Amino acid sequence: MPKAPSQNKTPAAPASYEAALEELEQLVGQLESGKMPLEQLLGGYQRGAELLKFCRDRLEAVENQIKVLDDGVLKPWTQE
Repeated sequence: MPKAPSQNKTPAAPASYEAALEELEQLVGQLESGKMPLEQLLGGYQRGAELLKFCRDRLEAVENQIKVLDDGVLKPWTQE
C-alpha cells in the first residue's frame, strides 16, 4: 500500500508559540486516544518532540530577554 504524499512532507514550523502549543495539545489527544496506527504514532511522537522543542526554545528566549538587563535597559529580543 503506497504512502500518502502528505506523510513524506516535513511539517512546517509553527507560526507562533500559541500555534505550536495548540497543535501539540491536539496531537497529545490523538496519541492518547489509542486509535492511531503504529506508524502514525511514531510520526506523531516525532512531531510532538519538534513542537515541544519549539515551545521550549521560545520560552527560553523570552525568559532570557526578561532576565538580561544591561545598565538597567532591557536588551531587545532577536529570534534566531
